[in-house]
Amino acid sequence: MPTPSLFRRATVTRIVRENADTRTFVLAPHGGGFSYRAGQFCTFRVEVDGRVLLRSYSMSSAPETDGELMTTVKRVPDGKVSNWLNDHVSEGDELDLTEPRGTFCLRETEIPLLGFSGGSGITPVLSLAKSALAGTGRRVRLLCADRTRDMVLFDSVLSGLIERYPGRLTVVRHLDAEKGLLDPAGIKEFVGADGEADAYVCGPEPFMALVESALPGGGQVFSERFGGAAPRRPAAESVPAPTSAPAAEPGGTITIRLGTQRVAVPRHPDETLLQTARRAGLAPPFSCEAGNCATCMARVTEGSVTMRANDVLTEDEVAEGYVLTCQGVPKTPSVTVEYE
Repeated sequence: MPTPSLFRRATVTRIVRENADTRTFVLAPHGGGFSYRAGQFCTFRVEVDGRVLLRSYSMSSAPETDGELMTTVKRVPDGKVSNWLNDHVSEGDELDLTEPRGTFCLRETEIPLLGFSGGSGITPVLSLAKSALAGTGRRVRLLCADRTRDMVLFDSVLSGLIERYPGRLTVVRHLDAEKGLLDPAGIKEFVGADGEADAYVCGPEPFMALVESALPGGGQVFSERFGGAAPRRPAAESVPAPTSAPAAEPGGTITIRLGTQRVAVPRHPDETLLQTARRAGLAPPFSCEAGNCATCMARVTEGSVTMRANDVLTEDEVAEGYVLTCQGVPKTPSVTVEYE
């Protein structure tokens, strides 16, 4: 089964300038067989100033409507990878990326879909909208918030979809510079009679928190985060925060396999598997450290582990023993985990 630690090469066939700070990279993965679902993302591996860095970016394409794989990257202040991709990647270059991952996907239903995007959060929401329009009969309504008009993304793409699917797609644009910041009243007004619809939310953390808290009705809410937010912990899996100086737990051993390396160290209470791996002197893959990107995914082959948060792994993957090591805390005294 593909995992985020298995990278493959892709050639950049085209680059589309969306606005001054955002580029869409059209990719041709080597070897074919690259399947994905609308709303998913890939983790990219790049070397910047001698350091290997990992970042996750969503697809702006959808398999139902696009013959090419596209990911859209917005430059962020002090963002080493986003700036490097925007400044240094040219057509014909090759990039390393994982197989697609993520659960920010459509469920099988015909009820309306509401999309809430802040800035570049429109990327996976656009992918979902394309898929829903092409593959279902669902109505799709999008509320897209941007600071200024020149920061708007995919305006022509969405206009084309409105023409192609008359009466099924509605796009409401909120520009902070013209209307002030979006508030709960604006969100409730947009939702209107669609309180039972599926809501998909992606954008900066303050925007997402605002939408999630203001949504009326009993519809299902799906959120996509790539780090920075505190993990949302189900009460049944709540785990106390690690102490500053954990004591070794008698009889407990954590064994970690990473490539050709194999280490075994005493277990520390409440320490995640990722923290244990670092303490053991290993350098495992990771990115968000919030349970959102799956870069740190590994498989538990012995013992039992609970996750503080998981917004990525499917039920089948968890059943097969896969965990997010940045969120995985051993439940048994001894655990063995393997990075693939």
